[in-house]
Amino acid sequence: MELHSTDRAVKVDAVKKVIASMTVGKDVSMLFTDVLNCVQTGNIELKKLVYLYLINYAKTQPELTLLAVNTFVKDASDANPLIRALAVRTMGCIRVDRITEYLCEPLSRALRDDDPYVRKTAAVCVAKLYDINPELVVERGFLEVLHDLISDSNPSVVANGVAALSEIAETSGKDVMKISASVLQKLLAALNECTEWGQVFILDSLAKYTPADGREAEGIIERVTPRLQHANSAVVMSAVKVIVSVHRAVMRVCVPRTQWFPSQISHTCILVCLCRFLI
Repeated sequence: MELHSTDRAVKVDAVKKVIASMTVGKDVSMLFTDVLNCVQTGNIELKKLVYLYLINYAKTQPELTLLAVNTFVKDASDANPLIRALAVRTMGCIRVDRITEYLCEPLSRALRDDDPYVRKTAAVCVAKLYDINPELVVERGFLEVLHDLISDSNPSVVANGVAALSEIAETSGKDVMKISASVLQKLLAALNECTEWGQVFILDSLAKYTPADGREAEGIIERVTPRLQHANSAVVMSAVKVIVSVHRAVMRVCVPRTQWFPSQISHTCILVCLCRFLI
């Protein structure tokens, strides 16, 4: 059988055929054990295919999925950061309660990994774990680690940390983001360097922040204004949301508008804010 071939190329093609059949809706669960045996490989392409298969059939074959736990844990400590990230992400996607017991230690290491790709992958995995077992996330202190990632030197890690906290906040209905003045500056700094979707996550979080005074409001608007000219409409809309949110905060306090919005702020910002109240 091709799945048992010693030739790596043949084995990869065989798993691809299984995945193709699975994609079009055919039941290939009878090959679970055979595909699972293919996971013992150093080939990233083959490992990705096997992990994809495992994610799809984990719910229907939970007992057999546990056989792959040792491989997940081993891969989470692999020398290759791509394999470490892949292992943690897959364990997070397999929504089987018994798997979460083995996920905590690899996830804890991944959140503090030297490689930023592993850290940003682990951040998203925390949100997935919270959806399965929120008590475990709180107990293991993963929320605190996510807050630490907001101070990460890599903007992609910061963006994923914000995205994870935002998802957890939406799921729990609690303000787990807790943006302080120091966190605010870190988010604004990361805004210039992360991807466009990372900018959306950060901007959406900033929209929920209430500035302490007029100077802080001015600083937020000045840093967000350039996003109004972004090519991605989602970034533009999120930037508008931040500006409108700051303006609403201004209107809730009884101070002169000139104190909150000095002349240095661009006319574009003023126009956006005023248009919100004219509609």
